[in-house]
Amino acid sequence: MTISPLANRRVLVTGGSGFLGSHLVDALRARGVADVLVPRSKEWDLTDAAQTRAMFERTAPDVVFHLAASVGGIGANRRLPGTFFRNNMAMGLNVLEEARRAGTAKVVIAGTICAYPKFAPVPFREDDLWNGYPEETNAPYGIAKKALLVMAQAYRQEFGSNFVMVFPVNLYGPRDNFDLEDSHVIPAMIRKFIDAEARGERAVTLWGDGTPTREFLYVDDASEGLALAGERYDDPDPVNLGAGFEITMRDLAATIGRLAGYTGEIVWDAARPNGQPRRMLDVSRARERFGFTAATPFEEGLAKTIAWYRNHRDEIAAREAARRTT
Repeated sequence: MTISPLANRRVLVTGGSGFLGSHLVDALRARGVADVLVPRSKEWDLTDAAQTRAMFERTAPDVVFHLAASVGGIGANRRLPGTFFRNNMAMGLNVLEEARRAGTAKVVIAGTICAYPKFAPVPFREDDLWNGYPEETNAPYGIAKKALLVMAQAYRQEFGSNFVMVFPVNLYGPRDNFDLEDSHVIPAMIRKFIDAEARGERAVTLWGDGTPTREFLYVDDASEGLALAGERYDDPDPVNLGAGFEITMRDLAATIGRLAGYTGEIVWDAARPNGQPRRMLDVSRARERFGFTAATPFEEGLAKTIAWYRNHRDEIAAREAARRTT
């Protein structure tokens, strides 16, 4: 095992009990970082400035990975645009201000590919972040996250804060959110196909017309990229984290259906929104600046995600049923 330069530091991961955060916590501990703190939202509300200050005073971290977010798929973004903007903006403002105030040595901030302009040239390069308005359905979330890049760079200029920001592409993997009310596309497709096959249904309906493209990064690769940024990257420039490929929604559905053993028909509901037409990142800066390259083959990552859902399907259904009765 390679011992991380962070091994003797006190590391706090906001959102550390969530999808990406829990994998990052595992990755840090596997690198020899013993003192990893995971603040729970039930105890600390990061949208509240006083509670965020109290958390920093209680935990006194040396390094912070700020991953906490209010996030969801197209449906959730359409239902909750104001909530997503407010919560993400408030959490970022409070975490960065209190890190500055506490003299925290470093903060790594997770942005989002939703910050990019709707019609950014493909592949998306970091220099294109400001060359247009984001895709409308997720613009409030994307703009809130992009504003944190401005804050990070401004605090570096005025206060000398070592705040760095990475922009992960769409993530997938075990422990993802499979709730169809607010899940992203891969877990939603996996659940629809497996559940339809189990119920003997012969058709699954998916949103859009199947033509948009997306890039996907396996969650363990994303965790590796974040850890490397925490260890090796100290510059103000934003950095993309991705796998460097794109796939159409139609091909994605066919691939997931095949791996999940779904034998029915796939129906596209073109009355539903497609979202951004294309998404694929230029990933050269991450490779050049701190040596990150995605390692997980796409179908291998999908197979692991499908297997995880199969193993936890009953547990997920029971949890959702209990939530509906409370």
